[in-house]
Amino acid sequence: MRLSGSITALATPFTAAGELDLDAWRRLLQAQRQAGTQAVVVAGSTGEAATLFDAEYDALLRAAVEELGGHLPVIAGTGLSSTAKTIEQTRRAAALGAEAALVVTPPYVRPTQAGLVAHFRAVADDGALPVVLYNVPGRTGCDLLPATTADLAGHEYIVGIKEARNEPERMQALLELRNDDFAVLSGDDPTAVRAMLAGADGIVSVASNVVPGAFRRLCDLARAGDEAEAVALDARLHELYDFLGVESNPIPLKALLARQGLGRGLRLPLTELSPAHAGLAERMSDAIARIEGEFAGTGNAS
Repeated sequence: MRLSGSITALATPFTAAGELDLDAWRRLLQAQRQAGTQAVVVAGSTGEAATLFDAEYDALLRAAVEELGGHLPVIAGTGLSSTAKTIEQTRRAAALGAEAALVVTPPYVRPTQAGLVAHFRAVADDGALPVVLYNVPGRTGCDLLPATTADLAGHEYIVGIKEARNEPERMQALLELRNDDFAVLSGDDPTAVRAMLAGADGIVSVASNVVPGAFRRLCDLARAGDEAEAVALDARLHELYDFLGVESNPIPLKALLARQGLGRGLRLPLTELSPAHAGLAERMSDAIARIEGEFAGTGNAS
C-alpha cells in the first residue's frame, strides 16, 4: 500500500440526542469522494474514537467501506493504550474491510522508545493490516523519535508515519527514511505545504473535512513542486487553520460541519464551541463555502 496526497481524518457526526448520525456520515463520505480526497481515516482522534462503543465503531467502518471501498483507501484508527487491545482492534478493523490501520503511540502510559518499538512490531507482526505509525505527543504524552521510527520503517507491514510535530527538523529527519515502501505524511495542517514541498507524501488533515476540494488541489500543487501556487492557496486557508485551533479538536471543526448539516454535536467530555467564537464560526462558514465553491467538481473522483 502506498498512501499519498489529501487524506481526511474524518469527524464522526452525531444527532442532537448524541447518537451516531449515519445519514450525515454517508453524506460526509460521499462529499469526500466527490471532491477527490485520496484516503480517509475513520475513528481517529478527530473522529472522537475514545467515545465510541464497539457497535458504533463497526457501523462507521462498515458504512465507510460500503461507500468508498474500491474507490479510495479506508484507514481505521486502531491505536489503544494496550498492545494486546490494539492488536484486537486492528483485527476487528480488518474484518470490517479497512485497508490499513492508523496506530497512535499508546496514550497515557508513556512507554520508553524500546517499548514503542516492541509495541509497533507486535501490531505489525500480527499482520492483520498494514500499519501507519502516528506520532502526536500533545495528545499521547510520548514522542516517537526519528531514530525509533528508523528501527520500524523496514518492517514489511509498517507502511508509513503520520507525524503531527511541526518542526522542520523533525520532518527532515523522517524524510530521510522515506522510500517506495514507507510514506511520510504530515499530521499538521498549517505546515503541510512546507512538508510536501520538502518531499512528504501528503497530509492527514482535519481541515479537509470542510474544504476537501481545496485540499486536494493544495496537495496536487505542493507534491508537483508548484511552490508559488501552493503557498498562495495555503495562505487563503490559514484563517481556517487558526479557527480550528481556537478550542480542542474537533470542537471548532464540528461547529463548521453542523453549519453544513453534517451532525449536531460532540460527546462529553468535549463540549460545544464557546459562544465567544460563534461569530467567528459563522464568518468561517461563509469563507470556506466561497473557497470550496471554486474547486467543486475539479477533484479526481473515481
